[in-house]
Order: sequence, then structure tokens, then C-alpha cells
Amino acid sequence: MLNRIDLHPTHRHGEFPLRAGKPMPFGATLVPGGVNFSVYSRYATSCELALFRKHAPEPFAIIPFLPEFRVGNVFAMVVFELDYENIEYAYRMDGPWDPEHGQRFDKTKFLLDPYAKCIGGRDVWGVEPDWDNVYPHRARVFFDDFDWEDDCQSDIPFEDLVVYEMHVRSFTAHESAKVKHPGTFAALREKIPYLKQLGINCVELLPIHEFDEFENSRPSPVTGERLLNYWGYSNVGFFAPKAGYAATGKYGMQVDELKNTIKELHKNGIEVILDVVFNHTAEGNERGHTISYRGIDNKTYYMLTPEGYYFNFSGCGNTLNCNNPIVRNMILDCLRYWVADYHIDGFRFDLAAILGRDQNGAPMNSPPLLETLAFDPVLGKCKLIDEAWDAGGLYQVGSFPSWGRWAEWNGKYRDDIRRFLKGEPGMVGAIAQRLHGSPDLYQWQNRETCASVNFITCHDGFTLMDLVSYNGKHNEANGENNNDGGNDNESWNCGWEGSSDDPGILWLRRKQIKNAATILLVSQGTPMILAGDEMGNSQNGNNNAYCQDNLLSWLDWNLLEQNTELFRFFQRMIAFRQTHPALRYSTYLSGADQGTEVSWHGLKAWDADWSDSSRTLAFMCRRPGEQDVSCIYVAMNMHWDAHHFELPSPNDGRNWHVFANTDVAPPDDIVEPGQEILLENQHGFLVGPRSVVVLVGR
Repeated sequence: MLNRIDLHPTHRHGEFPLRAGKPMPFGATLVPGGVNFSVYSRYATSCELALFRKHAPEPFAIIPFLPEFRVGNVFAMVVFELDYENIEYAYRMDGPWDPEHGQRFDKTKFLLDPYAKCIGGRDVWGVEPDWDNVYPHRARVFFDDFDWEDDCQSDIPFEDLVVYEMHVRSFTAHESAKVKHPGTFAALREKIPYLKQLGINCVELLPIHEFDEFENSRPSPVTGERLLNYWGYSNVGFFAPKAGYAATGKYGMQVDELKNTIKELHKNGIEVILDVVFNHTAEGNERGHTISYRGIDNKTYYMLTPEGYYFNFSGCGNTLNCNNPIVRNMILDCLRYWVADYHIDGFRFDLAAILGRDQNGAPMNSPPLLETLAFDPVLGKCKLIDEAWDAGGLYQVGSFPSWGRWAEWNGKYRDDIRRFLKGEPGMVGAIAQRLHGSPDLYQWQNRETCASVNFITCHDGFTLMDLVSYNGKHNEANGENNNDGGNDNESWNCGWEGSSDDPGILWLRRKQIKNAATILLVSQGTPMILAGDEMGNSQNGNNNAYCQDNLLSWLDWNLLEQNTELFRFFQRMIAFRQTHPALRYSTYLSGADQGTEVSWHGLKAWDADWSDSSRTLAFMCRRPGEQDVSCIYVAMNMHWDAHHFELPSPNDGRNWHVFANTDVAPPDDIVEPGQEILLENQHGFLVGPRSVVVLVGR
């Protein structure tokens, strides 16, 4: 039997046998007998590999990449005979220190591998770090032996999704969650029965990539509590799951714990979408820390001004140079990795407008990164969702380059529905567009209804309970003099700012929440619900709880008992949407082509009032030939007085039955789908003030 030549070392450094490595793939890759280390730097003059024993303060070896170990701009080396399960590794780069021209090399810095698949150093959430650690975020060599069995991407059609946006820690950190390991991937797995009971078939997770919760940590001047980088929109490593989100993170098993959770979600028919943050990193601006990219190749990874400062289209100090070919390939490699190795079903791209800027920051007509992601074969069945704006003022809702593949958070849906809910005049025309999947935004691009991810609330802003309880934000606990967070909340407190024990105000707030849930779940497009809205979760008026790792952010599961009627209403509305295909058609084709007819009505049947003074609107959708689920009528009255709606005939000998009426006290406000109650007067319905009614013709 012949010996493989590439298994043999050709060089030695101290006790370590070496040979020239393979430049691709980047990162640390196990090869027979050793580990292949590969890192790109266009401008570095030399590179060293530093090896640490796990948690050790200093490296036990520093191995230079020899000149013959460099291929083009890639340093690549195989190190043999490593106890790879018990080491951590870093790079040290030498090169010019010339900030005015974008170069910030410092040979004294230990640098994290941009392609690290597992990162230690922040193994347990919230544990005070050693601020003198020379290498705080530590790359580890990862061996993947996870058994996925027969799991794969579930590929639920976009129009059939009901998305549930959640923060992994907030979802189960409260003691009322009654889980074994609060605030972890394992705890999320314990809550899968709850998600199924609610009817959710997709979770969208706020960032779970490795980040530093102690970034910009400080005491709150109001509460004295320590404020953290809680949401995690500041990545340290794009390829590695957050160790502090894993019950087993202290053992370095965060990868397997996350994979087990995804596998179990898939078994229960629930897809997983990751919120990814490719617009900036945790290194900040020129006053920030050197962790990885800045010390490896600052000029490649970041958008820089002619003077060498950092463009800040992210609002977080720096901006990734996403359309540099190297950075573009890193993003593509990263997404492919999460799909292939973690079976992720889709991605939501934070501040995605940045991904369409060129290397000087100017918006591009056909951004190569976005086009590449749209047509990549590995990502071919992934949901791609953009947040079509950035902190630099670029707003592209309805005009984001899509190639028929990208959906987007529809910020105009959020704003228009909020204005309508609080009774603003002149909204009915816009509301008809939003209910119909926003054809004014997407049809002209030949996009489908599910290009619109519809939401009224999300992590960024008020919860639904706070939306109906506060006229203004109350972010004092963030320590920024209430200057942070948006001011354009389009909220209404129903007559009293904050918590109230007035029965009338509480009744109106619950009704407004039900109105919002009803409108969201009868709208064409893909609905997204903020975790906790279904049980009346409040953040006490804080619309930017990015730094609050405490009761303000944690979901109090006792609310399920206090607000049973809200949970029941959400649950049945979700079931209603899944029961009726007429609420989930995928294209804007005409009724004859699509098999669905949509008509608009007002106080008079077939005669919608489109005037600026109107606060009432109704629509009917029908799918001819389908029994029991073929005809739906929704009447919305956002006026402060009751109004009588003349009903159109459902035809085919059918009669109207009442499914939901938000003006009625529970339990009669909503029924189980299929248990609708026959309406006595088939010709008209008195819709209460600020109320929504849903009828089914059968």
C-alpha cells in the first residue's frame, strides 16, 4: 500500500511537524494527522499561528507561516500531531501601521480567525470577563460528528408561514418559564410544545452568532443594574453559535446543543430563520477594540473614508465592506455553512440596504452580493428576508433588488396598520394595499405577495401591549436620557399613559390588540408575530430594550394565566389563517387566474368609502368550488362610533357565520375554526367602535 505524500510533514518548528497547507477552505480544517490553518490577508507582510491550551492566559507555541506556506494572499499551513480538542488558536499579523491609508496591523495582537466555527472565552452568559486577557475571544478547532438522522430543510411555502420572532434568552430566562436551563437553546427545545399549541411553524431568532454581551456594558443611572449588549447585534464571529446561549457552552458543546434544538424544531414542523448581521462587527470605529478583521486586513473588511476613518452606515461604528469580493465570499461561505451544517431554513438580514452599497458607500443598482445570494445553489431553498433600510438613510422598502428571491420586512405595512388602528383619517386606501399583500410596492417588480413579511411589532420598538398603552417611549433605564429608540411609534395609549386599572381602558387595549392580530392574520403575505404579544407582554414603554438583561426583557409566562383571552384569540386566528387558503394566495394574478376573488366594501356592500374621512373598510375573498372554506368577509371599523355594514351575499346558497368579533367579551369574541355561529341577519352587521368582525360563508 502506497503512503500518501500529503500526510507527511516537510518542515518542523520546535516539536511541531509542518507542511504547506491548502489555501481553501479558509479557517481550521481537520486533515489526516493534523489541522490545516488558512487565513487571507492581502496587505500583511507576515503571519504567525499562536496555540493556546484551553483557557490558558498565554500561548504555548507560536509558529510562523514560512514564505513557502503562502499562496497568493493566503497563509496556509498544516500542523501535525495536535491535540486539537484541547487547544485554542489565534493569528498574529505583521504589516504597516498607517491608519490614514487604512492599515492597522499590530503584531502584538492575537487575532480571532474570521472563519472560526467554535469560539470560547465567553462560555457562560454574563460571567465577568478577565479584562486583561490577551485573547478574549478564542477560536477552537471543531470536529463535526453530529447525527442529523433524516433531518433536512423543511421548505414550507412562504405564504404558509406564521413567523414568531424571538430572543433566545428572553424567551425562557424568567423563572416562570419553568425550564431546566433558562435562557438557552436547550430551554427553547423544552418550549416547542407551546409553539405548536400556539400554531407557529417558523421561529426567527435574534442573533445567535458569537458576540460579547459585555461590549459597552455600564451601570444604568436609573436602576443601577448592569446594562449589556443584550440583543447581540454586534458579531464577533459569523460562523460560531453563541456559547453563552448554550447550557453546555461551558463544556464547549454549544454547536451540538443548537443542532439538537434545530433538529427537534424540524421534527415538529417548525422552520428556523436566523437574524444575521453582516453590516458591521463588534470592533467599532477607530476607538474600538481589535478582535479579528481589523488586525487581519482592515482595508479589505471595512468601508473606509479617504482619511482612513470608518464609514458608519450601521450606526454602530463601522460598516462591513460587503461588496468587496473577499468579504462577499466570506458572507456566502458563512450562509452556506449554516444551511449545510445547521440545516437553517432562512435568514433575515439586518440593515440589509448596506449589502447593496459599493466600497465607497454608494447604493448599487444590481449589487453583486445580493444577486449571488439569490442564485446560489446551496441557498436555493432558503428564505431570504431583508430589512430594506440602514442607519445611513437608505430606505428601499418596495425597491430592494430581489431577483424574485428576496422577501422583506414591510416597514410600510407596520406603519400604515398602526395609523389605521389608532383611527387616523385618510388610511383606507393604503390599508387595502397592505391587506392585499402590498401590490403597490411589489407587483410592479413581478414579485409575489410573500415578498411582504407583514408585522406590526418586532424586537425593535414597542411590544403590542405597549403600542396600545403608551403615546411616547420611556427608555430612561437605558441611561441615554430617553434619546435612544425611535420617536415615530404611531402608538396610542387608549386614554392613559402606562399601566392602568380602569376597566374601560383595559377593555379597549385588549380589543386593540385583537384588532391588530386579526388584521395581521387575514393579510396576504407572510405574517410575523413578536414573541410575547400573544400573552400581553410589556416592556413598560421601553421601545429599545437592546441593553436590558432583566425582567424588562424576559418573557413572564405568568401572563398566560392573566391574559388567557389574548392567547386564545391569537391561537384561533392563526388556526383560521391555516384553515383558509383564500388568505394565503401567493401571487397578484387576477381572481380568474388565481382561483380567488377579492372585493372591497364599505358601509354599503360593493361600495367602499375611499374618502379621507373614512375609517371603515371591508373586504370579501372567495375561492369558488371549495366547501366550507371558500368565502370570508372581514369588516374593520376604526371609528369611535359603531357602524352598520351592509353585507354582500356569499352566493351559492351559503350563509354568513360569525368567526370573530373583537367587540364581544370573551369567550364569545372568537370560536374554533369550523364552529362559526350562524348570523341571524344575513343582510347587515353592526360593527362596534374600534372593532373588527370576521365572517365565514358556508
